[in-house]
Amino acid sequence: MVGAFVGAFGLLMLSAFTSVLAGGPLTTKREQVNAAYQAAVGECLNWEKTDLSDAQKVDCTAAHKFEVTGTADITGAYPKEAPFPNAEAWEKIAQENCAQASTTYMAGKLDPKGKYGVSTLNPDETRWSSGYRQLRCGLQVTAPSGAALPSFGSAKTADQSNVYDPGVCVALAENNTVGDPIECAKPHAFEIIGVVQHPEGPFVALEAQDTLMSERCAVMAAEYTGGADLKGKNLLFTWDTRAEESWAVGSRKANCKIGAVPQGEKLVAWEGSVRNPNGAPLTTANPPQTTSVRPQDEPTGAPLHSSESNQPPSGESGKPEDSGKPDKPSSTAPSSSAENR
Repeated sequence: MVGAFVGAFGLLMLSAFTSVLAGGPLTTKREQVNAAYQAAVGECLNWEKTDLSDAQKVDCTAAHKFEVTGTADITGAYPKEAPFPNAEAWEKIAQENCAQASTTYMAGKLDPKGKYGVSTLNPDETRWSSGYRQLRCGLQVTAPSGAALPSFGSAKTADQSNVYDPGVCVALAENNTVGDPIECAKPHAFEIIGVVQHPEGPFVALEAQDTLMSERCAVMAAEYTGGADLKGKNLLFTWDTRAEESWAVGSRKANCKIGAVPQGEKLVAWEGSVRNPNGAPLTTANPPQTTSVRPQDEPTGAPLHSSESNQPPSGESGKPEDSGKPDKPSSTAPSSSAENR
């Protein structure tokens, strides 16, 4: 995905860049966007419309899509006569001006494989042509497509583990990758069945994590499905692990999930939910983990401007490795003997 076009861009093997562009002629809507541009470090912004015409400051405890980590003025590198940057240039600008600001904001504890990615709030072409060169740097939770997902609480104090609540299904995307949250009635790659909280303390080796996750996920699968015969449905359960660099900054949560048995190296989409309709209510986080994504008009297409102006599949060897994100497939999956324990 292209960062300046609301997609994902690798940073230090970790974060995603998502650049949101807004602005336009002087109108009421533009004034609302301008209010967002006045946001100070530590403040949070939210919007519903993809053109950001309703962008506003909100308390960080409420749902939001952007947490300001710094500001930058790029006038020196891009004087008034400089042409409007293309997608590649915006990514370079974001990396050069906002990566360090966000790392500093997090006191050096930004999970390289966590749910937060480095983002920028950029001027649109109209503002650019008038000489406006101010950026807002921030952190944002994004879906694989690059669409902004709701976040709750400050990134400074939140667990950065990239997990979903039980009951969430994630799509099977192009090129054998896992996509955004989706209705379980539609074809999907995985259904999340639970979240495991690892204990505090020294890093637990991946092999030990595998053992723990295999046991915990087997219990969760039985409880979630009501003891359904997963093998008979050509399904299996699998899990995520946490990498050492994620563990070092406090990420301790990992998802258990159910997916179809892969065909060789290919994930297989399946429909419906395996949740026991007569089971106990799902245990979800409060505030919730990411549970949905509002589709964008062009999630990887044209930049977002204000309307006024013209961010390998499962195998069979029994050792899932760290996926970084809960919706990525583990590199391997538990053997069939573990599926119905």
